[in-house]
Amino acid sequence: MGSSKLADIAGATRGVLFDFDGPVCDVFAGRPAPGVARELSEVVTRYDATLGGKADGIDDPMEILRLATQGGEPVIRAIEESLTRAEVSAVKVAGPPVPGAVAALEAAHSSGRKVAVVSNNSTACVRAFLMLHGLCHLVHEVVGRAAYRPDLMKPDPHSLLLAAAHLRVRPNRCTLIGDSVTDIEAAHAAGAMAIGFANKPQKDVALAEAGANAVVTDMAAVAVALADVVN
Repeated sequence: MGSSKLADIAGATRGVLFDFDGPVCDVFAGRPAPGVARELSEVVTRYDATLGGKADGIDDPMEILRLATQGGEPVIRAIEESLTRAEVSAVKVAGPPVPGAVAALEAAHSSGRKVAVVSNNSTACVRAFLMLHGLCHLVHEVVGRAAYRPDLMKPDPHSLLLAAAHLRVRPNRCTLIGDSVTDIEAAHAAGAMAIGFANKPQKDVALAEAGANAVVTDMAAVAVALADVVN
């Protein structure tokens, strides 16, 4: 979508909400997600062999976390804690921020807007990455997944509404930048605007069909829009 559409969104935005895995960091770039999922599957199996059988073969750690709720509190606690450790370890070897992400964070912050990272990853994971790369000063709030409550992860709007409240910005003046359909769904459920980040082929179509207010293929485009329209 064109720069004029991005400019309109930027002009209406007081709170910029960045999804983490995708727009800011490729979390499992250095420690691939399928390997983490296998480790989590083994943890599930130690508690519940039948549920472990269901987990076997799932290569998305977040899906293992969702599945863990079927095993009751001991399983969900074990998986949440194991996943958090794995995420913190992963971001330390994930490499630099996604190209254009730092510029977008800087533009959001220097333009007078409030900035939050809103993620299905753990708060500890996000904070570790921001600290490692000297980005903490650009982010006013970090809202990671609610511990032991994977049902509140996006597409549920819980984290977006919490971020908006912490930033003291009305949800309809917030814009989420996310790379998945669930990000767009969460933004709409919260009453916020959404910019889809199509970081892989064909994602632009899926994000547009999900109702993204704009779609970009480069985070630098977000930086330009936010810098050009100062609040």
